[in-house]
Amino acid sequence: MVENLPSTELMVDELKDWDKKYFIHPTTSPKVHAKEGLPIIFKEGKGVKVQDIHGNEYIDGVSMLWNVNLGHGQKELAEAAKAQMVKIGYSSSFIGYSNEPAIRLAEKLVSIAPGDLEAVFYTSGGSESNDTAIKFARFYWELEGMPEKRKIIALENAYHGVTIAAQTATGVPNFHAFSNSHIPEVLHAKAHLTRCEQGDRSDLQYEGCIRDIVEKEGAETIAAVILEPVQGSGGVYIPPDGYLQAVRALCDEYGILLIADEVICGFGRTGEMFGVDQWETVPDLMCFAKGVTSGYAQLGGVLVSRKIRDAFVQHDGFLSHGFTYSGHPAACAVALKNLEILERDNVIGNARARAAELKAGYEFLENTHPAVAKTRAIGLLSAFELYEDREAGKRFDPSVQAAGKIYESCFKRKLLLRTLRAGEGENILAIAPPLVINKNEMEDIFSILDEALTDCEK
Repeated sequence: MVENLPSTELMVDELKDWDKKYFIHPTTSPKVHAKEGLPIIFKEGKGVKVQDIHGNEYIDGVSMLWNVNLGHGQKELAEAAKAQMVKIGYSSSFIGYSNEPAIRLAEKLVSIAPGDLEAVFYTSGGSESNDTAIKFARFYWELEGMPEKRKIIALENAYHGVTIAAQTATGVPNFHAFSNSHIPEVLHAKAHLTRCEQGDRSDLQYEGCIRDIVEKEGAETIAAVILEPVQGSGGVYIPPDGYLQAVRALCDEYGILLIADEVICGFGRTGEMFGVDQWETVPDLMCFAKGVTSGYAQLGGVLVSRKIRDAFVQHDGFLSHGFTYSGHPAACAVALKNLEILERDNVIGNARARAAELKAGYEFLENTHPAVAKTRAIGLLSAFELYEDREAGKRFDPSVQAAGKIYESCFKRKLLLRTLRAGEGENILAIAPPLVINKNEMEDIFSILDEALTDCEK
């Protein structure tokens, strides 16, 4: 047993060995992990900083998985969880059972959601939320007497999760192809072609856009379009102004539901409460997770519009869908406190203020390092690319693994970033720190990046 080990170092060695033997890690190379073991064991954190088991301190430049919006070590969130757990740690939401935190959170979410999103279904996380939205879209059309409306249109480079339906909708090649697990009738369209979605058939990119697919497949077969307001894991691609409005108008024109995947974008990440708020667009279904609890508890959900709720409540049978932890009372209590802090401490205002410094940091990197290209940011969601010759648009040969080298160099300097598994030859790194980051900490991120780039350029 660990407690019988004679020293801390021996304990760490034992943990590392157990991790290699017994822990299959997500989104990790099993072969590399089995050979080399883990790179870090996290022990504690405060604000934007985390410590490993040896006491080394790192800047969390990506909010772990885009989700620790309020930063690490938020005692109020822990206290909220404890206070609820000592009352009742778990209760079922099946057959109409409920609990006070789940009810209060539902009312709060509806109050801050855009437009007529008027009811919520709870899940445990983002993949489950997107799976649920796809099911709900098909179920809605069944209730409306149009069961043939089953097809889902997603976007290229989209990331919607790893459950089977969400993985099918995902457009990132490694994830989309994993284990050959797919549901039928999910199509992928070219992303962010505003003029095409507005109906400009003369545009050379028109073939393969959403509108083109709808016209070819027939609107009577399309249940929904699912998209991220800002594409996250697929490369942090920000849509041009007018795009979301164009897709909303297209869906209205053809009688198609619009699903917004706000799993990464929601709760202040883009500088607004929700990503769709940036473009004043109201979806029919809106998926959330991650930032709703800042990662302190597993919780997600789908907000649905009035017309969808009204259709559901006319259904005589069971809603044959649900998760053991739907409406988990402790998770909902954490979410309520998380949203309270988000508003009370003007955290989204801080994110907007830091966004200007983030963009200034990118401008410095582009002016200083010729390999840095295509920087992009909205709120505190951002990425940059690496090119061998950015003026000529020449990418590094894949064997160079440029993004991986920068990641490793930053890791050695105690900065955690994230490489994005995009297309062949693309080298993209994401920066998305906790929304509580301050000016000095933002400067530290870019100082380390400057050093890492300089070192790799040599």
